Amino acid sequence: MLRPAKRGRLGAQFMLYDARGNATGIRATVLEADGEGRRRLQFTGIPDIRRELDRLGEVPLPPYITRANVKEDKERYQTVFARTDGSVAAPTAGLHFTRELLEQLRADGVRICFITLHVGPGTFLPVRAAVLAAHRMHEERFELDEETARAVNEAKADGRRVVAVGTTTVRVLESVAAQNNGKLLKTAEKTGIFIHPPFRFQIVDALLTNFHLPRSTLLMLVSAFAAPGETRGREMILSAYAEAIRERYRFFSYGDAMLIL
Repeated sequence: MLRPAKRGRLGAQFMLYDARGNATGIRATVLEADGEGRRRLQFTGIPDIRRELDRLGEVPLPPYITRANVKEDKERYQTVFARTDGSVAAPTAGLHFTRELLEQLRADGVRICFITLHVGPGTFLPVRAAVLAAHRMHEERFELDEETARAVNEAKADGRRVVAVGTTTVRVLESVAAQNNGKLLKTAEKTGIFIHPPFRFQIVDALLTNFHLPRSTLLMLVSAFAAPGETRGREMILSAYAEAIRERYRFFSYGDAMLIL
């Protein structure tokens, strides 16, 4: 993502510098452009740019955090269970969990399973299309392993509740279920699923999620989850948001959470 995008014309080259302003010898060349300010870059002068990201880059904090990055951000803007590089941003519902809380849940008999979805920049884009069907979601890569798929299938068969932590989890589980007649299978691919009212959820029974921004696809997802139908879920969510605003809840990544049953 380049700002201003007009500087990233095809063939343009950029030299990379480290945090101290020293030239690194790494060059980025613009190979492709789209109409949304994004560019595909080819890096030269380095065998694998991913190995240098920690040295050259910063944690991509949300734009409403206006201070400079600090050392603690690398750990705090991250879930305690993250393992795989690749996500553009942290799945913020997971930020509410500490290792101690996860152990307490296990001790209480809750089975905790994990999935991987690499959150993309499209998550944060507002819906500008006049008709919802015209909005195109950016695809995001995910991995659902066999152990998690089996555990969730067994829970559904036994009538036990499946609680998703975050909209990211919902997108993976419902994407796979939609392709396999309501069952989960080991899957590693991309999803561009756009969940909005009305939507028939096949896997998730309860959702822990943060408060989301107006006009966002995430707000539409939680509206679809809150209640069936075109408008009832939206009305319920907006009522909850009105109370959150009235009671001065905190919004955004480090904000408060809600549990939708």
